[in-house]
Amino acid sequence: MVRPRSRTPHMESAAIAAYHRQTEVPVVDILLADDAPQFKKLTAELALCWIHDGRHYNRLDPIVPCNVDALKDFKTRFWNFYGDLLKYKDDPASETAAKLTIEFDNLFSTKTIYAALNDRIEKTRNKKEELLKVLKYPWLPLHNNDSELGARVEKRRQDVSLQTKSDAGTTAKDSFLTITQTAKKLGVNVYRYIFDRVSRNFSMPALSDLIIENAMP
Repeated sequence: MVRPRSRTPHMESAAIAAYHRQTEVPVVDILLADDAPQFKKLTAELALCWIHDGRHYNRLDPIVPCNVDALKDFKTRFWNFYGDLLKYKDDPASETAAKLTIEFDNLFSTKTIYAALNDRIEKTRNKKEELLKVLKYPWLPLHNNDSELGARVEKRRQDVSLQTKSDAGTTAKDSFLTITQTAKKLGVNVYRYIFDRVSRNFSMPALSDLIIENAMP
């Protein structure tokens, strides 16, 4: 008998297994996310967001001047390396990938006089494979801020109109938010698209078709 406390992990594991075995929708092979534990084991490969990792360094708050200088210097080197990864995405080459791998090892083997910074650097070094996934897949983004910005639309809507009053209202709200945000990302005029559907002209392609078209290499 499964105890209630352990039921959720079992249900989640079963859901993940079912997702990977089904054939009705494509299974995602690689996921770009932050380092939250709920994203582990969902996909065959996991890439980590550099912006999220950089925020850990921003949370350090040294007072001693030499520690302040050490943190400032390392953050400069951190974002310079990030800039090199962006350049690699525009012009990927195996030689450059090898060089960046060595630079990563050198950068995140740094030892400073600031113990908390050293601890943070070591944590980043332990995520090497996930943070450098872009060297294997240059088309991968280096951060997932675009996904997070999409989720924040819902929070901003709640700031304006609080919550819905019924299940039907929730469905309508979610549907329109999905349509408007998807259309914006695809460069589709939202008003024209909704008018095309309401008027039943259907002269514009479905957003689902445009998603597939944009996903093609």
